[in-house]
Amino acid sequence: MSSITRRGFLSAAGTTTLLSACGNGIGSNGAAEVDARVDSSRQYLLNNVAGTAELEQKAQGVLWMPLVTEAGFLVGASYGEGALRIGGATVDYYSAAQASFGLQVGAQQYAHALFFLTPGALNSFRTSEGLSFGADLKYATPDQGGSIGAETLTALDPVVAVVFGQAGLLVGASLEGTAYNRIIP
Repeated sequence: MSSITRRGFLSAAGTTTLLSACGNGIGSNGAAEVDARVDSSRQYLLNNVAGTAELEQKAQGVLWMPLVTEAGFLVGASYGEGALRIGGATVDYYSAAQASFGLQVGAQQYAHALFFLTPGALNSFRTSEGLSFGADLKYATPDQGGSIGAETLTALDPVVAVVFGQAGLLVGASLEGTAYNRIIP
């Protein structure tokens, strides 16, 4: 292992630790605060992006990540906490963490929701440890009209991700490579 790789790894670990230490304001009141943030982000998405209510109805479950903080200076990291809801009820709490390397400078916050459209996708997520999404994740991005298109609602993809509420100076938000782990808030 070269010293550059070790430094990069240590920088990412340090950045992740720093981001998780800030806690996104979550953790002090535990589950109640996470649930309140999930309720707020859910209402925002369903009220502002047409098609998401139908997507939620078709989903076997939805992982709501109401606030993810991402920062980077060559090495970046992101962290957030949220809740998995099935039939509208919270069944588990999760953290989302990601490390990245490359040309990046800035910080941003955003929310995202993962809609599990098949029982198999939901079961796989719930029974796996440290699940990281890649090729089986389809992004649904609201167009300028603020709606999710019909192709999303009829998609055969097992998981659809909607990233919303972005604010900050870091361009783009990708969930590929994000590790989701069950937590107790």
